Amino acid sequence: MAGAQAQTVAVDIGHTLAASGATSARGRSEFEFNRDLAWQLVSALRERGLTVRVINADGEIPSLRARPAQAAAEGAELFISIHHDSVSAHELQPWTWNGLALDFNDEFAGHSLFVSRENPDLPRSLLCARVAGARLQRLGFVPTHKNARRRPYADAAHAVHYYDGLAVLRHASMPALLFEAGVIKHRDEELLLRDPVRQARMADGIATAIAACLRNGDPVR
Repeated sequence: MAGAQAQTVAVDIGHTLAASGATSARGRSEFEFNRDLAWQLVSALRERGLTVRVINADGEIPSLRARPAQAAAEGAELFISIHHDSVSAHELQPWTWNGLALDFNDEFAGHSLFVSRENPDLPRSLLCARVAGARLQRLGFVPTHKNARRRPYADAAHAVHYYDGLAVLRHASMPALLFEAGVIKHRDEELLLRDPVRQARMADGIATAIAACLRNGDPVR
């Protein structure tokens, strides 16, 4: 494989300005959380000598399927889409914050990762997801296992799930993973996820994992 300078990672900011994803317990859009963490990850990857291309920087990309097909992603060794998690509507409880009628769920918290068996390079996708999950746990970040109720495990120890039909993973021409940084409906975790220092630490862990994954030889297939 070429040297580190030739390696490229495409970082996708999940959701858009118009379709901004979940709303946090205090009324902030998921897109805003995704954008903040994604830019932290971009900086951390560049510090490791990797080339980074940002997908959906303006929040106006037309579709999920279009994300990995963007010219900016062409030739990337890895595509990673940054998201924040929610919970099902029937599991939410109403509350009022700053005069706003909102909802929350304080039962579920933590990160998780997803890969697709329809991606053309599942072994590399899965390797990078596993390494990221392991690194985050070594740094003290605790995963959630709530998503196992709907998405089967690819690696239970590191909270990596299969999500085969997810467009940004299955339509990517390169290894791809989706990262859910935490549950923004959880009132305490939402505050942690807003913290730039914590964001930087999480991004540092992901970047370290990605660099290690890309610089290793081919995974067992």
